[in-house]
Amino acid sequence: MLEVLRSGSVAQGPMVKRLEDAFSSAFGFRHSIAVNNGTTALVAALEVFDLRPGDEVLTSPFTFVATLNAILESGATATFADITEDDFNIDPASVASAITDRTRVLLPVHLYGQMADMGPLAELAQKHDLRILEDSAQSHGATYDGIAAGGFGVGTFSFYATKNITTGEGGMITTDDDTLADRLRVLRNQGMRERYVYEVAGHNYRLTDLQAALGIPQLENYSSVVERRKLNAARLTTGLKGLPGVVVPRELPRRSHVWHQFTIRLTDDAPIGRDEFVARLAETGVGAGVYYPRTLLDYSAYRDHPRVRQSAVPVADRVASEVVSLPVHTSLTDDDIDVIVESVAALVTA
Repeated sequence: MLEVLRSGSVAQGPMVKRLEDAFSSAFGFRHSIAVNNGTTALVAALEVFDLRPGDEVLTSPFTFVATLNAILESGATATFADITEDDFNIDPASVASAITDRTRVLLPVHLYGQMADMGPLAELAQKHDLRILEDSAQSHGATYDGIAAGGFGVGTFSFYATKNITTGEGGMITTDDDTLADRLRVLRNQGMRERYVYEVAGHNYRLTDLQAALGIPQLENYSSVVERRKLNAARLTTGLKGLPGVVVPRELPRRSHVWHQFTIRLTDDAPIGRDEFVARLAETGVGAGVYYPRTLLDYSAYRDHPRVRQSAVPVADRVASEVVSLPVHTSLTDDDIDVIVESVAALVTA
């Protein structure tokens, strides 16, 4: 960052290119295109898919609102499939039932640090000639059969302050398609390849060199960050497994989890409700989050929206009422993890 400041040029420049090259090298992409946040990454990716009014994008109802907002900004219609309680991600069986003759894009969300079941999802996309856009905002470096998140189609990532890799605000789009990559680079730069030569109506989606300089060292150290999160998750799992009403998350076969969140489910078997559980944990000094308390379909802003197709998603509805994310970050000590386990145990065994 000092190098950038001393250069006198802090806008998009050589440091952004270094971040893009490092991201591609770390996770196996041909092209990485840096943008100013994870939401614009989704918006830009959908724009280069050339969707038309009436085209449908099929996604998960259990995600951050940016996923849906990007679909609506593209002019497409959002449709939904249910999720599984094993990984909190979109269910391939539900996807198969939700595809229509207007579906153009399959948009799985790799939630909490673990990828969706991309084997059958990729088969469905191929069968129905669908584009795959992976919302990998929470899953930098997660894998499925050795393929990194973002590697099954076009990938989008967030570098928001809470993410495993952060530039404060920022995002990345990944693709192995040379033509799409070129279009995305022009699109993020006000439609310019050369200054004042406008090829398309574009946007200012640029990342700054200051932000890129913050991210580069994190990429260099990322494997150790993930290993620490894995160790923390393993200790939490050992301590919490078997507690009444507590279902611990797990890394599923064929996948590598990067543990952006450690999200338990607090079921009806627990002697305490979810909201009281979170509040009483806070009293013990343990911060817990609820990501996400309702499905996207359960908000008035979208319930009657003409381009949001309502669907029955009973698993997502139930899971949204049960999830609680416990600390798993790299600053935790062994003593901290003991406190988390003891605090949760005290609340569900009282």
